[in-house]
Amino acid sequence: MPQVSGSDTTRILLLGGTSEASQMARALAATGRRAIFSYAGRTATPISQPLPTRIGGFGGIAGLAAYLRAENITHVIDATHPFAAQMSANAVAACSMTGTALCALERPAWESGQGDRWVSVPDTAGAAKALPERPARVFLAIGRQTLETFACRSQHFYLLRLVDTPEAPLPLPHAQAVIARGPFTLAEDLQLLRTHAITHIVAKNAGGAGARAKLDAARELGLPVILIDRPAVPPRLLRHNVEDVMHWLDHGPATGAAIERGV
Repeated sequence: MPQVSGSDTTRILLLGGTSEASQMARALAATGRRAIFSYAGRTATPISQPLPTRIGGFGGIAGLAAYLRAENITHVIDATHPFAAQMSANAVAACSMTGTALCALERPAWESGQGDRWVSVPDTAGAAKALPERPARVFLAIGRQTLETFACRSQHFYLLRLVDTPEAPLPLPHAQAVIARGPFTLAEDLQLLRTHAITHIVAKNAGGAGARAKLDAARELGLPVILIDRPAVPPRLLRHNVEDVMHWLDHGPATGAAIERGV
């Protein structure tokens, strides 16, 4: 059996759904930690994890707080998507209510470089407004949750890349969905953009390497990118890699570590 470091009374809830969460799960399993992996349930075929797994919501702040108490959770690691702001806010509130230690594992945001043609907007409504008036061919790389926002810009063609096949018709009159699961390579995204004659890209500033290729492809092709800023979440302890979170579990925050605001 793996050697367990730290207190054997530690019981961890890992809020997942990202590649970083999967990395965290492997690290916890390798050290024999008592941990539960939680999926929100938005993907029909979630990736298998080396930890006991639950799928579905908690029922808001009160439901999450009740779960933390019932399962004797001592530590919560929030490794959800940077745009899962409601879940992150609920975690902050529920952990505060129950006195549960909380640390967010969050990938750094992308930053533009030489040759990038990025425009930052605060939300999906701003992204729709930033599209040109003339008909364009848009790679809409934002998932499926807020597609209706772009229905008002029906003059455009929209290419979507989704993990699961849509169960209902897309809420956009001129749209096509490609079903694929990342990470994607630069060569793959260059081919995708060229095949569909894409002229604009709309994406969330999710950060990380797995979804970065489309931005590098846009730079190579000289395409404009409309990048949606991350939503604000309440202040919480923030770490950017698995090693630092493991250190937190073993020793608590390092001397002088600050609580940061995720944006």
